Amino acid sequence: MLVDSHCHLDFPDFAGDRDAVIERAREAGVGLMVTISTRVARFNDIRAIAEAYPNVFCTVGTHPHNAGEETGVTTEELVSLAKHPKVVGIGEAGLDYFYDKAPRDLQAQGFRRHIAAARETGLPLVIHAREADEDVAAILEEETGRGSFPFILHCFSSGAALARKGVELGGYVSFSGILTFKKSEELRAIAREVPAERLLVETDAPYLAPVPKRGKTNEPAYVAHTAKVLADVREMQPEELTKLTTDNFFRLFAKVPREALGQGAS
Repeated sequence: MLVDSHCHLDFPDFAGDRDAVIERAREAGVGLMVTISTRVARFNDIRAIAEAYPNVFCTVGTHPHNAGEETGVTTEELVSLAKHPKVVGIGEAGLDYFYDKAPRDLQAQGFRRHIAAARETGLPLVIHAREADEDVAAILEEETGRGSFPFILHCFSSGAALARKGVELGGYVSFSGILTFKKSEELRAIAREVPAERLLVETDAPYLAPVPKRGKTNEPAYVAHTAKVLADVREMQPEELTKLTTDNFFRLFAKVPREALGQGAS
C-alpha cells in the first residue's frame, strides 16, 4: 500500500468528512497518512486526529509562514511534545521567500530550532523550501556539520542543486501533485535523478491536487495519481514504485510501526 507522507487533515477542508476522506484513501490503496503540524499552538487538534485513527500519525512544528507568531516555541518544547507515540516527525519548518509571511530572520531561527529538535529526537525534520534554495542548502550544510539529523525536502519544487545537496547530506525528497502538472518537465527530470532509496510521495492535501483531479480539493487518496506519474518517470511498474516509496517511508519515519499500514478507523 502507498503512504501519503504529508497531508493536513486538521485543515477546515476536511472537518466535515474526515472519516470518508480516510476511507477513500484506503479504497485507493493508501494505507497510512502523516498529518503535518503548521502551528504548535494547534498541536492538540492535530494529535487528536492522529489518536482517532490507527493509520494516521502526525508531526509537531511551526510552518515558516507562522514563524513570526511562534517565536517562543523552543527546541525543548518540540522535543517534549514529540515524545507522544503518535508524533513521528518534526515540522514542517524551513524557509519561504515566495510569500514572505514572516521575517526571514525569524524563519531561519525557527528552522534551526526545529533542526536541533530533529537531531535530539532522531525524528525526521519535514522541510518546507520555496524560492529559498541557496539559504536552505547553506543552513542544512552548516547544521549537518554540527551533527547529522534525518530530514525530508517535502513537496519538492526547487532546483536540482537543492535536491542534490539534500541527498548528499542524507536527506530524502518527496514529490507531490506538482509532478503531474503539464509544465513540470524540469521537476520530472529531477525526480528521474533522485536515488531510488531517497524517494517519497505525498499530497500536501488539501493543496495541489494532481492531474486528473486538478482544481479539486486534494486528499490522501490522490497520492496514487502522483505515484503513477513517478513510476512512469522512473520507468517502473506502479507496484514496484509503491513498494519502494513505502519501504523508504518506514526507513525514514522509523517511529511508525509497520503494522499500522492499512489499519482502518478505530
